[in-house]
Amino acid sequence: MTRRVFAILAVLAVPFAMFAAGKPEAKTTVDKLMMFSVAVSDMPKARAFYADELGLRVTSDHRINDLNWWVSLAFPEGGASIVLTTAHENMKPGSMKLYLTSSDIAAAHDNLVQKSARVSEINDDLFGPGSGVKWFSLADPDGNQVLLVQAAR
Repeated sequence: MTRRVFAILAVLAVPFAMFAAGKPEAKTTVDKLMMFSVAVSDMPKARAFYADELGLRVTSDHRINDLNWWVSLAFPEGGASIVLTTAHENMKPGSMKLYLTSSDIAAAHDNLVQKSARVSEINDDLFGPGSGVKWFSLADPDGNQVLLVQAAR
């Protein structure tokens, strides 16, 4: 075997050995989602929907004027935040689709119905017929689609 062939085999063997040992080949560039921005046209209505109806906690409310207003919302268990904004840049209100989870999809559905939210029926086919993944949808005041999905147990 020539030195060149041996060198190529040695270089190829390192990633294979790491893969076989269950170690990642390289660190990813991105670790997790930190924040998601949603364009809204009427901040008081949007804030009420996400905080009062969906139960997210308002963590900050920064307003320069009606066209430059940001409200940050947190989930009960932490993780990424949702930021409602009237500073649209290249976003359009009503063009987003959010998938959120609930540990009890039936209770979440009943809770929103009691708050007079317009919700769809609970379905069990989020990932196609027979998938068994329960979900329902509703829209925020701007028409952004929100799907509540049964959390995996």
